[in-house]
Amino acid sequence: MNEAIKNLEPKAVWKNFADLNAVPRPSKKEERVIAFMKDFGKRLKLETVEDEVGNVIIRKPATPGMEDRQAVVMQSHLDMVHQKNNDTQFDFDTQGIDMYVDGDWVRAKGTTLGADNGLGVATIMAILESDNIAHPALEALFTIDEETGMTGAMGLKGGLLQGDILLNLDTEEDDEIGVGCAGGVDVTATRTYDELVGPSASETWVVAVKGLQGGHSGMDIHKGLGNANKLMNRLLYATREYLHIHAIHGGSLRNAIPRESEAWVVVASEKEKDFRSAFNAQKEAILSEYKELEPGLKITIEAASSSAEKVMDKTHQEELLNAVYAAHNGVYRMSPAIEDLVETSNNIAKITVADGRIKIECLTRSSVASSKNDLANTLKATFELAGCDVKFSGSYPGWAPNMDSPILKVMDELYTKLNGEKAHVAACHAGLECGILGQHYPDMDMISFGPTIKGAHSPDERASISSTQKFWEFVLETLKNIPKK
Repeated sequence: MNEAIKNLEPKAVWKNFADLNAVPRPSKKEERVIAFMKDFGKRLKLETVEDEVGNVIIRKPATPGMEDRQAVVMQSHLDMVHQKNNDTQFDFDTQGIDMYVDGDWVRAKGTTLGADNGLGVATIMAILESDNIAHPALEALFTIDEETGMTGAMGLKGGLLQGDILLNLDTEEDDEIGVGCAGGVDVTATRTYDELVGPSASETWVVAVKGLQGGHSGMDIHKGLGNANKLMNRLLYATREYLHIHAIHGGSLRNAIPRESEAWVVVASEKEKDFRSAFNAQKEAILSEYKELEPGLKITIEAASSSAEKVMDKTHQEELLNAVYAAHNGVYRMSPAIEDLVETSNNIAKITVADGRIKIECLTRSSVASSKNDLANTLKATFELAGCDVKFSGSYPGWAPNMDSPILKVMDELYTKLNGEKAHVAACHAGLECGILGQHYPDMDMISFGPTIKGAHSPDERASISSTQKFWEFVLETLKNIPKK
């Protein structure tokens, strides 16, 4: 079916996207896609370099008549988020993405699509291999590991790029011109707990929360979607006096709202009736609350295939359930400066309880550094009250809007001319690499834009075909109208 993707318009973009998606490219495992991109540049006989952290830079001279224009850096990231449905058999380390056309959308079969940020990469590739598109001198910057730490952008050295303007192709609404983004920090809470032998006359049950939409933990956080870790905790908290926790596995990636969680619990035989009654009451309450927002939500309980021998002691169990209940998840503060912009949020992304160890992983985002630190410290205090050791890592800066940007003025006018309406000039509540790149290149004028992509970071990820055509025209007109030096 991927061959059908190559025949979509604009073919120059979709052909490269299909080729790119044939290459496995998990974050932190980008060796194959780095080699793929270097081979691509060398095949075009363009200057191609890999920097010391794995970013790939391909340089292309200006087309005739465009030599007097400011040099442009076109930038996208090579890695993609790997999420799949539980019933999908797929190995992201060895398989290419299996795509299909669904009306105006390109989707993947049971997995993330990789349009974030593969369509940006494919667009840049189409410009690099073209022989009839007018453009100034170009530097194509393909960064690594954007999704799990932005280490590619962080490791890029100042002075390596000569461009005056940076076009980041990682925005997911085609009517938006991005001028700012949130920074982030990983918050990780860990502790050990005492394991005890469970009740002798008991049953081991598997509690499952599944069927949630999930999504991008920044761009979708304001929607109030269900978080599988928080919902599981509600179920366990409501039945805590009747059960003993054996293990919990919820969520997978920090930047994805968790869609699924499973818990293995042990219930003494004499408490089973009360447990089921309390469980069902909480289950019905949750399903009622989320029936409009999460129509696919399923909460199930079934007997485990084998009995659990060890369980968490009751004191640590109480501390864990209290801490997860108290820990903030979702929007923390809306921006007072930019209408409808989430300023600060947190995603309780992953909870792992097994073999005497607890690990809780969060991603805290904010466009204001002090507010990011405030929420991170709120979480730290919450988890420390439960005896956890809390670490901050992977902190990256936001990108402050520059409403006087010269390239913003050019692109804003071009968008209106092309589409008969004004673009939405906005900051976003996601981590773009512009904030980090701006620290390395403080004089570079930066803009972010892209085609419409829905459901990023989830198996429902889909890219609009008509929007990609619209975006392609915008890219070509922008390159044609880059200001003179």
